[in-house]
Amino acid sequence: MADLSVLDLSPIVEGGDAARSLASTLDLARHAERLGYKRYWLAEHHNMPGIASAATAVVIAHVAGGTKTIRVGAGGIMLPNHAPLVIAEQFGTLAALHPGRIDLGIGRAPGTDMLTAHALRRNLDASVDNFPRDVVELMGYFQPAAEGQRVHAIPGEGEQVPVWILGSSLYGAQLAAMLGLPYAFASHFAPAELDHALEVYRSRFEPSEHLDRPRVMLGLNVVAAPTDAEAAYLFTSLQQAFVNLRSGRPGKLPPPVEGYAEALEPAARAILGQALSCAIVGSPATVKQGLEAFVERTGADELMVTAQVFDHAARVRSFEILADVQRSLAQAA
Repeated sequence: MADLSVLDLSPIVEGGDAARSLASTLDLARHAERLGYKRYWLAEHHNMPGIASAATAVVIAHVAGGTKTIRVGAGGIMLPNHAPLVIAEQFGTLAALHPGRIDLGIGRAPGTDMLTAHALRRNLDASVDNFPRDVVELMGYFQPAAEGQRVHAIPGEGEQVPVWILGSSLYGAQLAAMLGLPYAFASHFAPAELDHALEVYRSRFEPSEHLDRPRVMLGLNVVAAPTDAEAAYLFTSLQQAFVNLRSGRPGKLPPPVEGYAEALEPAARAILGQALSCAIVGSPATVKQGLEAFVERTGADELMVTAQVFDHAARVRSFEILADVQRSLAQAA
């Protein structure tokens, strides 16, 4: 059975604020640690009213400092927004504070709109060729110092922070394969190229000092509840948020609504059906069946599970149910 990890967008709910969101993030991380999840990752997004993890390294420090054993990291840092040295120093500091527990997933999207990307003070006219170079530069800062090296990441040098390539297209799959790095695909919101990207990554993978064989992590929406009906009701918060985002109206995570999807226009339902097709929503039995089928189809080594649930207690319960399902599958294997 694939390992289970958590992707937390640190959602800001309607009627809530960032302080409440970040407190809930730490609480969920402590539950995830107790339940046996492997990693707890946070994502970089900017100018998003419903996401509190824009200062991703800071939130990672908050979570890592409040937990003891679970790996904590970025899923991911959007490298075009930053100088590689800055990220090396940030994650080198995190690794020094929490040895053996920090991961760094990196992507090439800005994680925001173009106006906000300009406000992040990076050159948006740079070639896509800059991303591979920036990745290599960043990884170099984590190596022991070379003779004659004049620029050092301190902290960072010699920390060997594990680096993952994130993506939702073939580009990231090709780069991860070429560099011999683990690959995480954003199938939880952009599943269209999933199968093709996996084929490209696995067939072109070149073993490296970092990894001797391909390792795949897949994003997956899972909303679990005692019954299928309750899970479907909870899932409407994400459905609403996604339609709002795709309609140019990003906002805080809304409360669930009965019969939401059924009341949508066909075009909106089609968008949800495609973008959120990698979602398992239901009772423990439904989740078990969906989990087995997804892992069998994809061969995923690890699932990075996200659950955008309005009520924090229901969100925690969803991850508890999923952990119970995984244990039952592992025992049956």
